[in-house]
Amino acid sequence: MDAAQIIETTVNGLGYELVDVERSGRGMLRVFIDKPEGISVEDCQTVSHQLTRLFLVENIDYDRLEISSPGLDRALKKEADFVRFAGQRAQLKLRMPVSGRKNFVGIIGALSGGVLQLDVDGTVVAIELSNMDKARLVPTF
Repeated sequence: MDAAQIIETTVNGLGYELVDVERSGRGMLRVFIDKPEGISVEDCQTVSHQLTRLFLVENIDYDRLEISSPGLDRALKKEADFVRFAGQRAQLKLRMPVSGRKNFVGIIGALSGGVLQLDVDGTVVAIELSNMDKARLVPTF
């Protein structure tokens, strides 16, 4: 099992959702977790302690571990994310243009067969998830 699988199994086992894992220079390992009622500092501590012990046993190399909530502009990675956040505003960046555009902001609609319906100012645009480069929620205040 690789580090990402070990992290996901552990985080899920603790009752959290793994949103993303980032490795950055100089050994920084960032783990973003979520749960329906939100993430507290205590949640981050729980996951940090568990992963620190696990990394020692599994001999996973890192210098610093950071556990965080995904924030209000949460990244959308999996099909389940788009289903969960249907009806909310999202910003999407595509690999290949659709209707001459690579960037869209709209309301997440239905998802079927790997194709997302995105309402962009009243016009529904069909976007294949396989064409998605990045997607994030757009916070509303």
